[in-house]
Amino acid sequence: MSDSEFNPAPFILETKKALKDNNNVADHFSKCRDAMLAAAQNIVDLREKNQSVVPELSFSQIEQNAVSSKDIEQIRQRGCAIVRRVFSRSQAEDWNDELGQYLDVNQYYDKAKEKAGLDNYFGDLKDAKPQIFGVYWSRPQVMARQAESMALTKRFLNRLWDINAPAGPEFDPDLDYSYADRTRRRAPGDTTLGLSPHMDAGSYERWVDPAFQQIYKPIFQGKLDDYNPWRAAYRTQTREYASPAVSSMFRTFQGWTALTEQGPNDGTLQLLPIAKAIGYVLLRALQDDIPDDELCLASPGRALGVNEQWHGDIYQALTTIQTVEPGDTVWWHPDVIHAVGNEHNGDNYASVIYIGASPACTKNEAYAQRQAAHFKEGRSAPDFAPEDYEVDFNGRATMDDLTDLGKRQMAMA
Repeated sequence: MSDSEFNPAPFILETKKALKDNNNVADHFSKCRDAMLAAAQNIVDLREKNQSVVPELSFSQIEQNAVSSKDIEQIRQRGCAIVRRVFSRSQAEDWNDELGQYLDVNQYYDKAKEKAGLDNYFGDLKDAKPQIFGVYWSRPQVMARQAESMALTKRFLNRLWDINAPAGPEFDPDLDYSYADRTRRRAPGDTTLGLSPHMDAGSYERWVDPAFQQIYKPIFQGKLDDYNPWRAAYRTQTREYASPAVSSMFRTFQGWTALTEQGPNDGTLQLLPIAKAIGYVLLRALQDDIPDDELCLASPGRALGVNEQWHGDIYQALTTIQTVEPGDTVWWHPDVIHAVGNEHNGDNYASVIYIGASPACTKNEAYAQRQAAHFKEGRSAPDFAPEDYEVDFNGRATMDDLTDLGKRQMAMA
């Protein structure tokens, strides 16, 4: 079924009626709004003092088990983190060069013109000609995903979650399946890539899906203090509307690895670093000024947009990440609002490899097994538009490039 054939309105009407009948959503939103206004103002105050708002760690702290409880608590509050020096600067720069050559030698730009229109995930966002490349199997991407330092970083991040659940542990934090994603190479001066604030991993589903309703139950009941964004129960059981670029893997964190230096003014990542801001978004859509068959424009198969019209109270907290260097990594909770700056006013390319954390669970294993077949044939990863650039690309990674860890991460061992 195509996006145009599916009408979510009946499901939205039924869900909103039930939530409104059983909860005082106006009172719940008022209290949530007050809490989020205070949290947003705190972020603004820090920013005005030129203080970093995204918590930072070094990979060596993780490696030496030297991350403090204070650092962990700050990550949990903000819902995001920068982990520096997961890779050496020289390694990241070499990967950046190799990836550029991979695209050039295989004439990616020419082939992209033939495949225009296949990927419409960001169709409702301010995005003209994204400089995001639909390649998944270049050697740099595969090497970065299967690196031991990356695996250790993701184990640390996965363990920030409470994995206890009614049916047993929700996932295994110590094994992470590879989720093949794309790469960004944003040219200096570019004004086409800006992505409006949004969340991935579910749009209208966050209200209507039974598993999401269990996850967000405290929010709908007006118990924001009881809501734990890091409680994993039911997270692997959500069912997202199938559409290109909608993740069907559960990710504890979305993320990317910097291949070049980038920060403020470089048209890079912006985060709204409040882990509980999802409460504001969910309850805002249940207020009386929103039509009964709408959820602040949430649409199946699209990113869940956040805008000043409906979410102005928290919008002010959207902040560009502090400068990162080649080899640094950036991570954010799947409920954290994020965006990409409208203009790249820097002097150099802002390049990243998208790598998130997707721990072992039944849902992720099933996806990894499907993905493995795509890897062998050079096809686009299953969650993404079937552009299949790499089927005949020279120099893409093969089975011979996979380490033992890489094979386990690809559900091949």
